[in-house]
Amino acid sequence: MQIAGRVALVTGAGRGIGRALCRELRQRGAAGIVVADLDGAMAEATAMELGGIGVQCDVADADAVRGVVDAAVARYGRVDILVSNAGIGVKALDLDNALAASDADWQRMWSVHVMAHVHACRAVLPGMLERGSGCLVNVASAAGLLSQVGDTAYSVTKHAAVGLAESLAIAYGDRGVGVSVVCPQYV
Repeated sequence: MQIAGRVALVTGAGRGIGRALCRELRQRGAAGIVVADLDGAMAEATAMELGGIGVQCDVADADAVRGVVDAAVARYGRVDILVSNAGIGVKALDLDNALAASDADWQRMWSVHVMAHVHACRAVLPGMLERGSGCLVNVASAAGLLSQVGDTAYSVTKHAAVGLAESLAIAYGDRGVGVSVVCPQYV
């Protein structure tokens, strides 16, 4: 993936893996960095450090995600690299009850771990396809490959995120859009 001169949008970028990714993208010559995070103050702090723009965004909200992409396009003219990184954990592991997570926890994980990728990809893909280039990077988890004992909702939604990335790679890879999925272990 060529980074120099490209515009990158990273979700879940106020801290942790997302913040580190933003720093690395800037170090490798990204022309623009868009930092999106549920915590708007953290997004702005990271963006100020890197000379980018910070936007508060709940990635489970399709309109909010579209707003971040619109802000990126207004500032930089395009989004070349999307790193859909936002993720959550909800409760301590329950090794005795694989289905312990509440329906609300299942829904929130589905919204953040799967639909957030869908919302972000829907928002950036038209521009990428029009230009014939772009890169989608979905951050899942090693739990999306191996399963995390005691946290079924997390593992199931991370498996779905891996499947989504594979499907996007098949659908758009020959149209100039590279697709990757990153599966880190516990951080």
